Amino acid sequence: MKTTSTKKNRDKVALYLRVSTGMQTTENQERDLREAAEAKGLEVVHVYKDEGISGAKGRDRRPGLDAALKDAVRGKYGVLMAWSLDRVGRSLRDLVNTLHELETAGVELYLHKQGLDTRTAVGCAMFQMVGMFAEFERELIRERVLAGMTRAKERGTKSGQPIGRPGLPEEKREEIIRLKGRGLSFRETARAAGVALATVQKVLKEAQAGTG
Repeated sequence: MKTTSTKKNRDKVALYLRVSTGMQTTENQERDLREAAEAKGLEVVHVYKDEGISGAKGRDRRPGLDAALKDAVRGKYGVLMAWSLDRVGRSLRDLVNTLHELETAGVELYLHKQGLDTRTAVGCAMFQMVGMFAEFERELIRERVLAGMTRAKERGTKSGQPIGRPGLPEEKREEIIRLKGRGLSFRETARAAGVALATVQKVLKEAQAGTG
């Protein structure tokens, strides 16, 4: 991973901690990460937490992660450390998007449980492979959805909806398909397309039904 961090911040670390329920605690994660940082000669300068928040929530529902990524852009630290891959991303796509934001900011990523560190050649290569698989996943989803739309039109429908029935304009449906095909979450797609979340879910469900 290329880094544009200043030398001043390369040894400064931020910890990101997350637990899914209020019955859990971030203490063990923080202890392990502080020990790892000390062993690597790194200084912990920020700690971000999302407590009682499921990994199924996107960044917009995870204020700790959102703050960590914003501060990465502001150059407040040079390495983001998390206990495990599933603490950072709810999916492969989420992880790659987070990694891209950190890379753009010149910040490295360390995942303790997996022993992955983008400061090393092996860690960097592993994350490049992750990015390749995420791109492959996006293309598969896009192809399936577009194939569903084509099949639906051949059957005399528009994305599974009878022609002539009042509804969402076809251009808007296609825009939703394109946005989702880029790897955006349902919520991000809805926001970008200017429609309700339920509309996005319905359009994609109807389009994919056409592949059956």
